[in-house]
Amino acid sequence: MAQFGKAAARRSKPSYIYSIVGVALVLLILGIMGWFFLNFRQVGNSFKEDIRISAYIRTLNKDSIAQVQHYISSQPWARDVKFINKESAKDLWNKENNEDWSKILDYNPLPESIDFYAKAEYVNPDSLNKISSDLMNRYGNQINDLQYPKSLVSSLNERASKIGLIFLVIAVILCVIVIFSIDNTIRLAMFSNRFLIKTMQMVGATRGFISKPMDGRAVINGLISAVIAIVILFTLMQWAESQFPQLKAIRNNNLTFILFGGLILIGVIISLFSTHRSVIKYLKMSLDDLY
Repeated sequence: MAQFGKAAARRSKPSYIYSIVGVALVLLILGIMGWFFLNFRQVGNSFKEDIRISAYIRTLNKDSIAQVQHYISSQPWARDVKFINKESAKDLWNKENNEDWSKILDYNPLPESIDFYAKAEYVNPDSLNKISSDLMNRYGNQINDLQYPKSLVSSLNERASKIGLIFLVIAVILCVIVIFSIDNTIRLAMFSNRFLIKTMQMVGATRGFISKPMDGRAVINGLISAVIAIVILFTLMQWAESQFPQLKAIRNNNLTFILFGGLILIGVIISLFSTHRSVIKYLKMSLDDLY
């Protein structure tokens, strides 16, 4: 009789293993999608920050050139600011075009310039036009022209906008699927415990007394599921970066931590919400309806 009682008690204990694994798998899918999006964004930013902008100098006064270079370096949009003299400009041209014009020309027609790269958020037609106008208004006597591949900038931004919109739509759809999947998984787990919930109510337990430990367990389960998903996702990231070192070079640790934090938050919030809603639902139902 005692053994039967123990067995019954074990059967009455909620089993969360399937819901934890199910939620972890759904969070993993969401995490992989988020990781793809972060990589796409970082690759796009990397392309944008590789676009060289050249401010061609009309003056030969070294102090004036230094003044312009110092101003550009002090701006929030500029990075890697360098003064390019005629010899450096020639070497750069030969490298980019894979030929040496000294076999044809006996003089150097290239002007001196101050070359710099703009941060990714400024590499768009509107921002670059403002940067160009600002430099020309301030140093029109020292700068002859400001040049950069305008068609490439426009093309990159147009493609980034289109692909970003596609990712946004996919992310919204995936989030909806994730929320419903986690909700259904937890509701199925709570369904097997509906008689336990109702029994506690029938012996006089209040709603708060019944729901509080289950809500606490839901938070713990959400954390466990998120940790499992994060560990698997991190392992996949490490493997992918070992196969493609370029992925490691563009990885942004801050954004990666935000992604991991988002998975934890989603796992905990949805688990808590679904569990609490299921408990309240079964408390409101009559005993006959539980069958």
